[in-house]
Amino acid sequence: MANNRQKLELTWIGKDNLPRLEPRILIEDPEKSYGDKNCENMLIYGDNLLALKALEQDFAGEIKCIYIDPPYNTGNAFEHYDDGLEHSIWLSLMKPRIEILHRLLRTDGTLWISIDDDESHYLKVLCDKVFGRKNFVNNVIWEKKYSPQNDAKWLSDSHDHILVYAKNKDVWRPNLLPRTEEMDSRYKNPDKDPRGPWKSSDMSVKTYSANSDYPITLPSGRVVNPPESRCWVVSKDRYEELVKDNRIWFGSNGNNVPSIKRFLSEVQEGSVSKTIWYRTEVGDNQEAKKEIKAFDSENVFTTPKPERLIQRILTLATNPGDWVLDSFLGSGTTTAVAHKMGRSWIGIELGGHCHTHCLPRLRKVVDGTDQGGISKAVNWQGGGGFKYYYLAPSLLKKDKHGNWIIDERYNADMLAAAMTKHEGFRYCPDEHIYWKQGRSTEKDYIFITTQFVTVQSLDKIHEEMKQDESLLICCKSFQEACENRYANITIKKIPKMLLGRCEFGKEDYSLNIVNLPVEADEEKIESQETNPTAISPQKERSKGRTKKKIVQRSLFAEEKAREK
Repeated sequence: MANNRQKLELTWIGKDNLPRLEPRILIEDPEKSYGDKNCENMLIYGDNLLALKALEQDFAGEIKCIYIDPPYNTGNAFEHYDDGLEHSIWLSLMKPRIEILHRLLRTDGTLWISIDDDESHYLKVLCDKVFGRKNFVNNVIWEKKYSPQNDAKWLSDSHDHILVYAKNKDVWRPNLLPRTEEMDSRYKNPDKDPRGPWKSSDMSVKTYSANSDYPITLPSGRVVNPPESRCWVVSKDRYEELVKDNRIWFGSNGNNVPSIKRFLSEVQEGSVSKTIWYRTEVGDNQEAKKEIKAFDSENVFTTPKPERLIQRILTLATNPGDWVLDSFLGSGTTTAVAHKMGRSWIGIELGGHCHTHCLPRLRKVVDGTDQGGISKAVNWQGGGGFKYYYLAPSLLKKDKHGNWIIDERYNADMLAAAMTKHEGFRYCPDEHIYWKQGRSTEKDYIFITTQFVTVQSLDKIHEEMKQDESLLICCKSFQEACENRYANITIKKIPKMLLGRCEFGKEDYSLNIVNLPVEADEEKIESQETNPTAISPQKERSKGRTKKKIVQRSLFAEEKAREK
């Protein structure tokens, strides 16, 4: 009998049309990298979905905290579509990104997503599906504005949501927030107790127990009992112990209802975070705009995020040295804060503000000249560095006859790095044995060559192999007799072996909505003729690439995307 049981799920147009992503390699541009060359921090310029796929092999299960601030209000971008299609497209864009982000997280990692009312509820149901509903932690409310919008048609919008998911809620626990001066000021020492300042707390409790319901004689002689339907929080024996230890306060005249003295020296080092974050605690949009003006006064985002907000998230979710990722980097707030807090970071941005905002901002952070945001609070003096990467071009392209060929911009090292990634191997060339270019296990290797493989060359490789080793050879062509010649050697042809696996030649997985005219003074990003380093993040070499001007408005890549 067929199983016709229905299940609760979110569905939309195009939900099952999943992109078949090409696993690209990353190319370092040393001229844009900055500071300490040994630092592993990564600023990546490129489509964020392709960049996340490029990171997956090396960083799956490694990221402690992911913060993203994806496009919120799609109304303007989708003005030519009906509402149902609008949400469908937005969800189709978010789904593959959320799925890869989930795979990148450590078991004790968390995802934090800033979002507004337009998509927050759809997004929560989508994340429930990817993470499991049981791993939803909280919906944090952030007060982003102070002044009301007097021209609002209905209610003045003054908050955003921050959806919080744990990779495994049973494992993850948030850190405590540091104690504030205001919190400590509540502790006094009216009786000059040598243990220092203390604060009195109620000695009664709602949960009734007959064992803790007894009369107490005050120093003044007055007898008191617990309030009606309540009892004391401690038994009579424990109460007498506390009195002897001077931990019960009866007031300066000895006639007050008893309370327990809680000493500042004995309280936990921090406080548990609440789910409503006020602007006075973590900043607002106005504060964030002032921070951005410090390094770019002409191009200020409309809805940026303040450094104190990101600091709160990273304080709760990470410790020094942990990896932090933001795949919608905007002007670089997340990476700037992570750097100042001693976290390792990865930032991904496709928009032009990667160069107009992120690069100059992060250089100032490294130099120590950025003294805005949280710098003074954490005593930031500069240091560290980062490496700048861009995505390698698609490995395959079509020639004039429509046949797939290897892109001529790939040199031998780039081809080897790309093929090892396609085949699930790690690129780690052996210094002495040329055919050991990568490995999937300790004894399983891969060799990539553009040369014609003969029986003689295959025999020579086999003679060098140990009995328990296996090898995959990827080449443009080989002698027919090479196939199945050895049980521990598999030989395949490039590019035939790759066809049908993924979408080659696709550079942009954001939503291109409408062609816009190119401004006459639009900044031209010239082709790079340096000799950049290709990594994944292994050490590779490239002859460079040519960047194309972006002439389309894109939901995930437009210049006026909101800032993190």
